[in-house]
Amino acid sequence: MADNADNKDKKVLNVPALRFPEFTEEWESVLLEDVAEFQKKRISSDLLNNSNYISTENILQNFGGVQNSISIPANTNVIEYQRGDVLLSNIRPYLKKVWLSDRHGGCSADVFVLRGNQCERRFLYYVIASDRFINFVMSGAKGVKMPRGDKSQMEKFTFFIPTNVEQKKIAMFLSMLDERIRLQNKIIEKLETLIKGIRNNIISKIKGDCITLQDIADIYQPQTIASTDLTEDGYLVYGANGIIGKYRSFNHEKEQICITCRGNTCGTVNFTEPKSWITGNAMVINTDNYAKNVNKRYLFHYLSSINFNSIISGSGQPQIVRQPLAKLKLILPVLIIQNRIAECLDAMFAKMKNEQSFLQILQIQKSCLLSQMFI
Repeated sequence: MADNADNKDKKVLNVPALRFPEFTEEWESVLLEDVAEFQKKRISSDLLNNSNYISTENILQNFGGVQNSISIPANTNVIEYQRGDVLLSNIRPYLKKVWLSDRHGGCSADVFVLRGNQCERRFLYYVIASDRFINFVMSGAKGVKMPRGDKSQMEKFTFFIPTNVEQKKIAMFLSMLDERIRLQNKIIEKLETLIKGIRNNIISKIKGDCITLQDIADIYQPQTIASTDLTEDGYLVYGANGIIGKYRSFNHEKEQICITCRGNTCGTVNFTEPKSWITGNAMVINTDNYAKNVNKRYLFHYLSSINFNSIISGSGQPQIVRQPLAKLKLILPVLIIQNRIAECLDAMFAKMKNEQSFLQILQIQKSCLLSQMFI
C-alpha cells in the first residue's frame, strides 16, 4: 500500500492516507442518499423461517454478525432484505449492530435495510460500520427513553468514494481481515468449551475434605461507586459485568475472587487484577487469611465450575446474598494437589489469554485501517 502523505504538496486532497499504489484518482464526495437507499418493501412473516428473521435482538454488537435465530412474532409484516444489503439497528444504544446480509429474509421495524445502488455493497458496509457514521447518527438520534436513529438525517451523511474497482479491492481486503477475525473468535469459542470440559472433569473427581466456603474465605460486599465516578485512567473496577471501567483508587491491593451477586450475570466468577476496585455488585471471596491451606487460583477454578442457580434469589432482580453463599459446600484437597490442579488449568487459561490478545490486535489493526483507508 502507498502512503499519500505527499498529496498535500500536489494539491490532491480527496484521497485517504493509506491506499493501494495502483490507484491515483481523487475520491468523490457523495451523500448517502446518492449511492444507496433504504428499503421499504414489506413481506408476510409467513414466508420466512426463524433463521431468516432479523431484529436488533439477534444482530451482534460491534459488527459481529448475527447469532442464533429467534422466533418471528405472529401475524406481522416485516421489511424484506436481500443478500448484500446492509442491516443496522436504529436504536441508539445498539447502533454498532450492523450486518452485511448473506441471505434473503425479513427484519423487524427496529432495523434499517440499506441497499447500495451506486456504491459497491461491501464498501458501503464498511462506511456504515465506521465510527464516523455511528457518531453522526448518534448526534441526531430522536427520543428520550430509547433514542432512535433518524433515517432522513442518515441520508444526508457525507462521505467519499473512489472508483468501483478501488471500492471492490478495499472491500475485499477488509473482508479477508474480517474472516480472520471470525476464525479467531471460533478458535477462542472452541478453546473455552475445551477448558470448561476439562475443568469440570477434573473438579468432579477431586477427593478431599468437605467444607463450606466460609471455612476458607472472608465473604463480603465492598463499597459501591456510581458509574459517574468512573474515570478514563486509574485502577480497574469490577462490577456486575466484570470490568466496568476505571477509578482513581483501589480497595483491594491483592488479586481477588469475586462473584457477581446482582443482575442477569449473577453467579459469574471473576479473578481480579492486583490493585482493583470491586463494587458492591460483586461478592468478594477473600482467602488472604487462609493462604496456608488454600490456593486462590484453585478455588477460582472450583467456583467457576459451579452452577449457582440454587442460591440465586429474586426474579425481577436476581441476586446472591452472603448467607447461602457462605454455606456453600465444596471439596478441598491437600494444598499440593490444589497447586497442581491450579497450575494445569492456569496453563490452559494462559493459552486462552494469548488467543484473546491476538484477537484484540486484529481488531486494533482493523480499526486503524478503517481510519486510514477511508476519508
